[in-house]
Amino acid sequence: MKAIMMMFDSLNRQMLSPYGCTWTKTPNFQRLAERTVKFENHYAGSLPCIPARRELHTGRYNFLHRSWGPLEPFDDSMPELLKNNGIHSHLVSDHCHYWEDGGATYHTRYSTWEIIRGQEGDPWKATPELIRGEGPIQNLDAQYFPGTNMQHKRDAANRQFMRAEADMPITRTFAAGLDFLDHNGKEDNWFLQIECFDPHEPFFSAERYQELYPHDYDGPHVDWPPYHHVTEDAKTAEHLKLQYASLLSMCDHNLGKLLDKMDELDLWKDTMLIVNTDHGYLLGEHGWWSKVVMPVYDEIAHTPLFIYDPRYGVQNETRQSLVQLIDIPATILDFFGLPIPKDMQGKPLGPVIAKDHPIRPYALFGIHGAHVNVTDGRYVYMKAPKDENDQPLNEYTLVPMHMRCRFSPQELQKMQLSQPLAFTKGCPVLRIPCANKNSTIDFSELLLDEKTETARHIDNNSLVNAANFGDMLYDLEKDPQQTTSIQDTVVEVRMANLLVQAMKENNCPVEQYERIGLPYDHPISEKDIEEIHRVSNGLLTPPFLEKRGWDRCALNTYRALMRFIPKQRLAEAEQEVRAWIEKTEGPVTGDLILSVIPNLIPPKHVPMVSYFVGLSGRVF
Repeated sequence: MKAIMMMFDSLNRQMLSPYGCTWTKTPNFQRLAERTVKFENHYAGSLPCIPARRELHTGRYNFLHRSWGPLEPFDDSMPELLKNNGIHSHLVSDHCHYWEDGGATYHTRYSTWEIIRGQEGDPWKATPELIRGEGPIQNLDAQYFPGTNMQHKRDAANRQFMRAEADMPITRTFAAGLDFLDHNGKEDNWFLQIECFDPHEPFFSAERYQELYPHDYDGPHVDWPPYHHVTEDAKTAEHLKLQYASLLSMCDHNLGKLLDKMDELDLWKDTMLIVNTDHGYLLGEHGWWSKVVMPVYDEIAHTPLFIYDPRYGVQNETRQSLVQLIDIPATILDFFGLPIPKDMQGKPLGPVIAKDHPIRPYALFGIHGAHVNVTDGRYVYMKAPKDENDQPLNEYTLVPMHMRCRFSPQELQKMQLSQPLAFTKGCPVLRIPCANKNSTIDFSELLLDEKTETARHIDNNSLVNAANFGDMLYDLEKDPQQTTSIQDTVVEVRMANLLVQAMKENNCPVEQYERIGLPYDHPISEKDIEEIHRVSNGLLTPPFLEKRGWDRCALNTYRALMRFIPKQRLAEAEQEVRAWIEKTEGPVTGDLILSVIPNLIPPKHVPMVSYFVGLSGRVF
């Protein structure tokens, strides 16, 4: 038996022709759908990149216990289980996060692995500009972090060595994967994972794919949307979306090479093919770019999935049953006849592939320290932290790493050794308190610097507070674009109880229930929901000048701004904001609060503070 998993990053299902898109050029995804089973209700679990990959190894949710980080010593790893049972596992990837602190234990679980360098801000090539601390920044984030973002400078350096399509990471990644098949396609008992960073931002593609999408745009070349809401003019926003489409078509072209190789080597007779992604991506939907800094809307959580299983031979069919990313490792182990570890929560997808037989009543998904979300396939309930402090919240880990750095000594000073969790195989784990998101930020430790990475607070995403958005309930059957959160107490009670059930079944730490304001010890009633709404509405009370009509966006913006003010200057800053507001008329808006920032923040820090304060103020 043989299996191939072709994984993309940040693949938006709504941009693919098999899922109904009529304007992107994705003929090979359409061809793929004709050779596989297409899943209509596949959901991500833990976001973003590396949390999702932990789920692909372990088949269990990550986000309730931990944020971004390596595989743990007690984790069951699907490719390692294959390796230990005589099935060769091989990884080919250009996903740069594998080579950073927070992903460093993943690729070594495979029997063999091959890395392709150069994606995003991969610290790959040294140029004179980098050594001098210079370098062009060819992306939109330059307007927010002018001259400071080392990741973007490195990306500009890397691109100097990718002038031909053959030199681009996605081309080299597919070439390495196809080379594996050329050498080993006739062998038995192997698992190949071809994993592409694309179409993740930046949307860097060969010119011939950009020519597929002609449009009227004469501004600077931009292909890296900010993690922010859309503030660009209509032509720039369209240009960015078409840059994604161009890169998507480049992904499609390379996918076609894999399908050709399967035809050439007659692999369909005995080889499983899985084509998937970790999460989706917002391209202006809901007024946002990208992911993680906003609620996990359907465009992010509801992802494409295609599977061909030679045991069933089902092709060109669609399945409606609810499935998740955590089901994929269980499916692969089952395909090779290996037992599913008891700590793996995912279910083999064979029954769904064969007969569309349901295997789960819910899909649970989210980001550590943000909304906790559940769907039953029709309704989506997004439960926010009960207040802006986002407490209590802890990390449970034995390998304390962030994306690109270790946990700092300051973060570890309050850690404690916790009792073993249900899935840690008897190992106690570190319980590390997460920062209060409403605490004041220390400029000396946290601001960006010309020669360093993003500061830990920003790397942890703790400057974005899910409490700002509040709880949301959507009916995807009537409102698939999630335009209006519904008010239906009966449905909310049912979905809240389903969420608690999901959290309990997944060994959620008890403090998480307190953090999001749901009872742990009794079924949720209408009275509980009414009390939750009462508390949430109370958070809208502004700190002063109440009669001016503060909306939630203005209040969130004000609170975020105050976090950048040293404690000894808070009273003075409040008076400055009050005086600034009193010069105007009408309701207090988020833009009005943003306009006072240059009066309160040192000039060199105004762009960064404006970026994060504006980001925190957004409420939809």
